[in-house]
Amino acid sequence: MFKDPDFLKKVKNQKVLILLSIPFVIYVLIFCYVPLFGWIMAFQKYKPKTGILHSEFVGLSNFKFLFTNANGMFINVIRNTVAMGLINLVLGTIFAIGFAILLSEFRFTTGKKVIQTISYLPHFLSMVIVTGIVYDVLRMENGMLNNFLTSIGAIDSNINWLAEPKYFWWICGFANLWKETGWNSIIYLAAITSINPDLYEAASIDGAGRLSRIWHITLPGLKPTIIILLIMNVGNVLNAGFEIQYMLGNGLVQEVSQTIDIYVLKYGIGKGNYSLGTAAGIFKSVVSIILIWASNFAAKRMGEESLY
Repeated sequence: MFKDPDFLKKVKNQKVLILLSIPFVIYVLIFCYVPLFGWIMAFQKYKPKTGILHSEFVGLSNFKFLFTNANGMFINVIRNTVAMGLINLVLGTIFAIGFAILLSEFRFTTGKKVIQTISYLPHFLSMVIVTGIVYDVLRMENGMLNNFLTSIGAIDSNINWLAEPKYFWWICGFANLWKETGWNSIIYLAAITSINPDLYEAASIDGAGRLSRIWHITLPGLKPTIIILLIMNVGNVLNAGFEIQYMLGNGLVQEVSQTIDIYVLKYGIGKGNYSLGTAAGIFKSVVSIILIWASNFAAKRMGEESLY
């Protein structure tokens, strides 16, 4: 390959870009790949005093413990993580696409820019601030939601939203939705602008209304982008979150609030069992890789766009 004249010519033509990329490649190698050496801890009875090189190897014992411990805690944690991850995936995708389409149909340019800016701002808020806003809205005494529902007669007495397990997943899902919808819609807006305007003009001449143009032109034009982003986001199903679940969680909703990341913190780092925490992290990474591969394979088999 390196002796191929065409390859050498391409390298020469792109030498500036290659030189610019070198620092980023080094950064990724140092901070993303070198730390993978620490995965060895998952197969050891690791003790900081002895270090990785001298800790006792125990094989798959830590992984076995995760799935066979008496109270089935890790299985419950996986359920919570997958459920909240799927809620984030479905709501995030649907609302981002819908919001992008609405913005693209908005003809008042100044108003459109204002709405776009406002919708992006929550993305830059710390999750601590977002959690504080959610708490103020949902708190039992003088919470905005309880006051509103009481004023319109929808409920007779205030509801302690943050103490009811059946609401917790949806609270986290809609909090993430509010924070990220505007930001996630950016790429869909970019994809919409790449659709040939002549298609809309031809459809209008043929008598197609706005909804018909969205259904027959905009959504098909967005299809490749939607599939690519879905493949990538499916791999993030187990990244359901940490901060909002950790800060809004309490003893009354503990059974539904703990995610894999919280489990690693509490039962791995918190109790000094680094091997168990590493094993849980490896499980999460491996499942994410499998999900990306499976979704990409399915897309290719169906003749759709794929990552590779």
